[in-house]
Amino acid sequence: MSSAVTKTLSTTPLRRIDLNIKPYMVSDDKIASWQIINTAIPLILCCVAIVKTTEQLSVLSLILTPGLFALIILFLSRSFSLMHDCGHHSLFKSKTANRSAAFLLSIFHAMPHHPWSRGHAFHHKHNGNWNRYRGPSALTTRREFEKKGKNSQFLYQALRHPLTLFPGGFYYLVIKPRVALLLGFIELIANGTIDGFRKISSRKLFNPFTFINDHKSSFFYTKEEVYDTIANTLCISLAWWWIGSAIGYWHFWILYILIMSTSAAIMIAVFFVQHNFPGSYASDEDHWSYFKGAIDGSSFLIMPPVLNWFTADIAYHHVHHLSERIPNYRLRHCHEDRQNNFDGVKRLRLDQLWECFSLILWDNETLQLVSAKQSFKR
Repeated sequence: MSSAVTKTLSTTPLRRIDLNIKPYMVSDDKIASWQIINTAIPLILCCVAIVKTTEQLSVLSLILTPGLFALIILFLSRSFSLMHDCGHHSLFKSKTANRSAAFLLSIFHAMPHHPWSRGHAFHHKHNGNWNRYRGPSALTTRREFEKKGKNSQFLYQALRHPLTLFPGGFYYLVIKPRVALLLGFIELIANGTIDGFRKISSRKLFNPFTFINDHKSSFFYTKEEVYDTIANTLCISLAWWWIGSAIGYWHFWILYILIMSTSAAIMIAVFFVQHNFPGSYASDEDHWSYFKGAIDGSSFLIMPPVLNWFTADIAYHHVHHLSERIPNYRLRHCHEDRQNNFDGVKRLRLDQLWECFSLILWDNETLQLVSAKQSFKR
């Protein structure tokens, strides 16, 4: 971790005044439209191809299926990154275009975009402030971990092992939104029934439409999130039924579970290592700085150009966190034009990523991320 590529934070602090990133905060509808086209169409074609090649076992299917599977995962990664840009209203110029594109892309991922983008905005607002935001894995503090019993410590570590990303990713994308929607409906009906009986017994008029409009859900923050989740669920349910009836439900669900689990695992892993790495900025509320959270709390993944294309340059994560309004197609240019200012940004090679997954505790005394082994050594 001491090579030139992975050097730690610069001894000369970078200041916000040293940067001029406004020229890069410009959306281009032509570029955005082409990105949607060159992602969605190949993804659909690859999905059709893998269905055909897996209809029967043959030498050709054994050769082609792994390659098609990998391509689908890569295109889904790019699709998710584009959807992520739409959530920041940076891919297209208009909010309507971004919302429309995001909804269409969210069908590929079975995850309602609006609730996710709201939560992601919270991450951007508080990145590096571990009093407020504990990352996608909901990390605990070192002291809290040490107070747990051995069984609880084992469970905590097991749930944050990289292998749990596969079932956990499928749950996160496909199951969790539907569970929230179901529980939200149950809560709505239960509270409506109680409120209705209360008003009727008091000889008051109960208006169900007024109740629904005024209802505050425990599972959604805004009504727009509910509408988006309902629309997404209806669309993917229709897609599941249509594709399953066309190719066979067993055939569809085996492919779907494998693809979505792998895709989600990779997306979550990439997001995790871009903020959980050795030396990452891990401040408390009193000492937190948005700017330091962006520069010192976001890594720069060193990847081959082909992987940068398939992830829509999300590897330049430090630039993205400086301003989420910089579209993906300007991240690399911003980094290259200002690279002298980014000498202190943490560089991570692909062979170093495994070390990041061990950092599952926040030491709120030393203000750093640590592993469970480091806690045991104390």
